[in-house]
Amino acid sequence: MDVRNAYNAWAEQYDTNKNRTRDLEGIALRKVLAGVAFDSCLEIGCGTGKNTMWLLDKARYVAAVDLSEGMLAKAKAKVNNNRVDFIQADITRDWQFTDTRFDLVTFSLVLEHISDLGHVFAQAANVLRPGGYVYVGELHPFKQYAGTKARFDTSEGRQEVPCYTHHVSDFVQAANQSGFSLQGIEEFFDEADRTTLLRILSLLLQKN
Repeated sequence: MDVRNAYNAWAEQYDTNKNRTRDLEGIALRKVLAGVAFDSCLEIGCGTGKNTMWLLDKARYVAAVDLSEGMLAKAKAKVNNNRVDFIQADITRDWQFTDTRFDLVTFSLVLEHISDLGHVFAQAANVLRPGGYVYVGELHPFKQYAGTKARFDTSEGRQEVPCYTHHVSDFVQAANQSGFSLQGIEEFFDEADRTTLLRILSLLLQKN
């Protein structure tokens, strides 16, 4: 099952499933961006809108993008605000879905499904204002090494979403090549228990 169809199938149960990765990434985003000022945000991988309302509390305008129309339908039903535009788009192609210049681009649990990090970071640089920020929140590669990946259960059995393993250096090097500098890196454990395997990797990048 490809990424779009997998998330369409997952949409109905995405908010109600037990999902530690989804929940901890939301905590990571709020912590990392708490001190970052931004007036406009391009939210890549908005899903069912789990972070959209929080971003709207800080920004005047949010463009919320997802590949899955099923996920977007859930987000639209949840977030009723005229300061957000919901957009279905494939970010592996050139980003022709907006002509706005943003202060912030966020990637939430998206890049594990993307093989070419260089392309998406280059596209993010194109839509950011000088000095703008990129937030990345991803399943930690340590978790991937242990076999964890995006998956969900259906009446037809367990469904796995196509994933790629990106090492920490892969993210940083691809970002640097597109003109970003690393401003912060944080790692998040389940229930802040540092004896467990890291679950979420977050990066804060700034356009040079």
